[in-house]
Amino acid sequence: MLRNEANRHSVTIHTDLAEGLPTVMADRVQLQQALMNLMLNGIEAMNDTSGELSVRSVTTEDGQLVVSVSDCGIGLPVKQVERIFDAFFTTKPHGTGMGLSISRTIIESCGGHLWATHNAERGATFHFTLPTKVKASSPSAA
Repeated sequence: MLRNEANRHSVTIHTDLAEGLPTVMADRVQLQQALMNLMLNGIEAMNDTSGELSVRSVTTEDGQLVVSVSDCGIGLPVKQVERIFDAFFTTKPHGTGMGLSISRTIIESCGGHLWATHNAERGATFHFTLPTKVKASSPSAA
C-alpha cells in the first residue's frame, strides 16, 4: 500500500518477519493504521535522501510480539523526544501531530506499548509490543 509513496521518495522497504508468529487479539484495521503511519513517517523522514525502511517482527522470551520500523532519516528531535507522542506536536512543516498519538492509542488499546529509539548512525526506530493470545488451558482430568 505504501509502495508508490516509497518510490516517490526513493526509499526501499525491507521486511524481516519472523515465521510462526503468535496470534494477537487486536483490531486488524487499527493495527494496519498504526503500522502504516509508522512506515509513512519513516519514509517522510528520508524525504531528502534515499534510504531503506526496515520492518521487523520477533517474539520475545515472555511471548510478546515486537514489531520495529526503522529508517535512516533525520532522526528524533533531541530536545523534544519525549513529546513526539503528544497530540498536536509535530516537527513536520505540514504535519498535524496526530499520527504518533493515534498510533500509541491504538497499540495501548490492544494491551501493547509503543516507543521510539535513536539509531546508532542515523534515523530512528519505532517499536511496539503486542501481547499474544493466551490459549485457554485444557480442563484437568478428574
